[in-house]
Amino acid sequence: MLTPEQQEQFGEIFEELGKSLDITQDQHEAAVKSYEFVGDWLAQEGSTLAPYQPEILPQGSFLLGTMIKPVHEEDELDIDLVCRVIGKRVNWTQYDLKQAVGNRIKDHGMLLRLLKEEGRRCWTLQYAESARFHLDILAALVGRDYKVLLEKSMSAGDLEEAKGLGIRITDKEHPMYRSATDPAYWLMSNPFGYAVWFEQRASLALVKARLLSESVKPVPLYQATKLPLQRIVQILKRHRDIMFNGDEDKPISIIITTLAGRAYHKQTNVMKALQEVIDTMHLHIENRYDHLRGKMVKWISNPVNEEENFADKWPDHPAREQKFFQWLDQVKADVARLQYQRMTEIQESLGRSFGKVAVTNAFSSIGERNLLNRQSGGMRMAAGTGMLGSLGRTIVRPHNNFGGNEDDTVV
Repeated sequence: MLTPEQQEQFGEIFEELGKSLDITQDQHEAAVKSYEFVGDWLAQEGSTLAPYQPEILPQGSFLLGTMIKPVHEEDELDIDLVCRVIGKRVNWTQYDLKQAVGNRIKDHGMLLRLLKEEGRRCWTLQYAESARFHLDILAALVGRDYKVLLEKSMSAGDLEEAKGLGIRITDKEHPMYRSATDPAYWLMSNPFGYAVWFEQRASLALVKARLLSESVKPVPLYQATKLPLQRIVQILKRHRDIMFNGDEDKPISIIITTLAGRAYHKQTNVMKALQEVIDTMHLHIENRYDHLRGKMVKWISNPVNEEENFADKWPDHPAREQKFFQWLDQVKADVARLQYQRMTEIQESLGRSFGKVAVTNAFSSIGERNLLNRQSGGMRMAAGTGMLGSLGRTIVRPHNNFGGNEDDTVV
């Protein structure tokens, strides 16, 4: 069992680890500038799409503030976006809407050169190697009152209102992809409603998260300061990435984010919150009867659409379910092991679980801050781990001019 000062200092370590996983402000601004340019081109006067007011907005981790740097520096950031259009031609199917977006992109010489082959749901723009990111643009249809409903849900934080923020999306594997002109027969998604839910789960009484209100703007603000739930999701995703090293059956981010959000109970200390989240995530996985399969299955429901199961691929890909629980057991063991280690062991242990570079950067930031605290006489040592910080029972006196320390005093 961690003492309060140990918990505080582990919380500081994990907070700094989260900061070291953040994308930089330059990366954020480069991505926004790029997709804003695409949006302007799609909406330009004379475009086939112009009458439908196309707008590109972030979704996924870029919207939630939980994006992390890739494990390997040479890997790319994956920026998920929605190209939202208001209305369509009466005879347009999913295919027609997606092609209208793709064809307009192809009309611009530079964007044509960046365009990769068409994906199942998205058009992907592959930016220069130096930029190290690509944009996945999902064509989606909304009604004419959508913006009003979105602004109302944002300002009120009303989850019931958020459930009405569904968008109709295009999917090449949908059986009616080329035939259904009625959007009621298209697949539905709700990334902005999900963001309202996540904001509710992340927000603290004394801190307004402003996740959605800022992020659904075409040019969202860069978030340098994150809430504990955002940090927890970042930390868990990095542990997953280190553990599975590109394995396609690794736990998917939407499952980790949803279970973490449900298990989080407004703790302000990242270590305390992380411990409770990983200890109780499994309690939010249901067993439900699947009428299509005729058997009981694991069910992780979408908070803004209870009928959608984020674990719907598990029955057909049992390795994914197996690896989720394998990962959960491992992250519990790795975090629990920390409380029995000395400071010299903690950094090495964290490096194995969360990546040596990110952990080294986190400890360097803490070291720089501790040096300033020590010089001002504010450094203390926690019993058990020997960790240094602003909390603890033993005051660590600053060095004197003769190379020694003043007498340590227990308070």
